[in-house]
Amino acid sequence: MEFKALAAASVIALSAGAAQSQETLEMTSSFGKNLPILGTAAIDFVEKINGISESVEFEHFDPGELVPTLEALDAVSNGSVDASYATSGYWQGKITSASLFAAVPFGPEAGEFLAWMLYDDGHALMQRMYDENGYNVHVLPCGIIAPETSGWFKNEINSIADLEGLNMRFFGLGAEVMQRLGVSTSLLAAGDIFPALERGAIDATEFSMPRIDARLGFHNIAKFNYFPGWHQPATLFELLVNKDRWDDLDERSQKQIEVACLANITTNLAEGEATNFEAMVDNVENNGVTIKQWDPEILATFEATWNEVAAELAAEDAYFAEVWADLQEFRAGYKTWGDTIYLPRPRN
Repeated sequence: MEFKALAAASVIALSAGAAQSQETLEMTSSFGKNLPILGTAAIDFVEKINGISESVEFEHFDPGELVPTLEALDAVSNGSVDASYATSGYWQGKITSASLFAAVPFGPEAGEFLAWMLYDDGHALMQRMYDENGYNVHVLPCGIIAPETSGWFKNEINSIADLEGLNMRFFGLGAEVMQRLGVSTSLLAAGDIFPALERGAIDATEFSMPRIDARLGFHNIAKFNYFPGWHQPATLFELLVNKDRWDDLDERSQKQIEVACLANITTNLAEGEATNFEAMVDNVENNGVTIKQWDPEILATFEATWNEVAAELAAEDAYFAEVWADLQEFRAGYKTWGDTIYLPRPRN
């Protein structure tokens, strides 16, 4: 009996030691946990990593609980927050090249984007961007979604002239295009968009996919929903971890976080692909929304303006130019594959 008691005590002590050695990382998310696809991706990542690791655990916090969304990069870098689930496009005001690792107008869709990030130079260039700008963070690709809608408007847009003078919430590099076309843009967090639309502070908005936008209620005010999402053919999400905290983790824990992020990319993409068509049908049948496709001439103007913006940003910022050239080189090679392997999508 004495031996059994000693053995049991040893097991308890070992278990307590293991629990004490577990690292807990507080993670702020840029998207509320109740927001489909965007918010659930951060929750799903935390469940994945906490389910496979006994030595590291993540604790999820909604936007604003630890820091506001747009302050997350600085907070993770200075160590006041351990980690952040976000998209690098939110840091465009701090780093010119940041949005190239989030969403590129008329750029790669999800498969091609991931190919560049994971099997070419994308991820290394992304980490170097943070390093060379003095941010003390380790970055991992940790989610991706397919194209978004490109705007909710109160009135139909029949020409570029109809855009002039509008106030619109817009994200990333696409905002640079809209500004060139006479739109005044602002970057609002998810929860601030509907009130701004309601009181007339903005006339139009883009945010994300139909199911996500439905949760935010844009259809109650803006009845014209435009496609395709030229400004975000795919949107990549990142996990930022304070570099000191990352380096303190053992290699096994680091690999587990990497695996959880790769799994999260899969489920994040699949959730978006599986659930948006129902929201589109509901918008039309029950919410009085008119789904519109951009006139080809307007779409061509968006693309031509984007090419001008990209050339100017590359001329102004050496690192943007380097990343842009690398992505363009990869896309030129990918074109050989992408233009030949897929069946043309039928239009009914």
